[in-house]
Amino acid sequence: MKGLTQALEGEGFKVVCKSAFQNKIARVLDMVKGTIVYGYRMDNVLIDTYSTQNFYYALLVSQVCRVWRLPYIPILHGGNLPQRLEQNPKLSRMLFQSAKVLVSPSIYLKEAFSKHGFTNVVYIPNSLQLQNYPFTIRPMDTIRLLWVRSFSEIYNPCLAVDILKDLQDRGYETTLCMAGPDTDGSLAKVKSHAKALGVTVDTPGKLTKTEWIALAKDYNVFINTTNFDNMPVSVIEAMALGLPIVSTNVGGMPYLIEDGSDGVLVPPNNTKAFVEAILKLKSNPEETQNRVTKAREKVALFDWSLLKEKWKAVLFK
Repeated sequence: MKGLTQALEGEGFKVVCKSAFQNKIARVLDMVKGTIVYGYRMDNVLIDTYSTQNFYYALLVSQVCRVWRLPYIPILHGGNLPQRLEQNPKLSRMLFQSAKVLVSPSIYLKEAFSKHGFTNVVYIPNSLQLQNYPFTIRPMDTIRLLWVRSFSEIYNPCLAVDILKDLQDRGYETTLCMAGPDTDGSLAKVKSHAKALGVTVDTPGKLTKTEWIALAKDYNVFINTTNFDNMPVSVIEAMALGLPIVSTNVGGMPYLIEDGSDGVLVPPNNTKAFVEAILKLKSNPEETQNRVTKAREKVALFDWSLLKEKWKAVLFK
């Protein structure tokens, strides 16, 4: 929510953020404490809502809001939230039914929630400050893969290592950088998998926005290996930077990327499909340039200057 926080503060809103703790118990306690301490002074409580364990954090905070009669707005991030609606209908109703409004960054989740009877869903894409993302056409003399996500099983990070290995086995000079925080021990699995395959993966850890934008200059293909997804900010940012995208065709990805036009979509957990798509990008530079140009034009519509009025309408509702 950091990008949204800064954007809202730039519009004159006062925003209090909770929580930056890595420890899960400390994090949820800080969220609850912050809601109680600051809530009565605030007009809205914005709750980042994911589909994995963080779902329960959002649920707990929402119930605190209900008890204290605080208007709350879940922001729907989790690509697997439709499955959560199916598997936990009672808990889902507890979280979503009493919300002031639900904000969905994707049409995919808006449609999924509408099918389950939630009519108070507003579509507002993840925003970015476009001027902070220099657009660059990248040569593909060698293949330099970039993966930016939290290390989590649902994002299938080990697939990126398989892609690297396959490309190198075919004789292509290829490197791979995987940047992001570790959330469930998947980083250790990635390192172990890379060692077993005899390949080297650069893992710089969690980066600030400025750091990863600077890092992206050294890479020429962005891969998104996830098994579940919504409207990932990292992919939107990569599109803004001019990185050609190869992503699994899951969740909200086909709502963001038009396959063959502004990116490439492949089946999930399919190393061969990824490798063939990457090699096609390399062998067709003119076509690749057209794709990244179209991708930049698409995400230009997500610039904060074009979305801020939608947020103001929600917050002042």
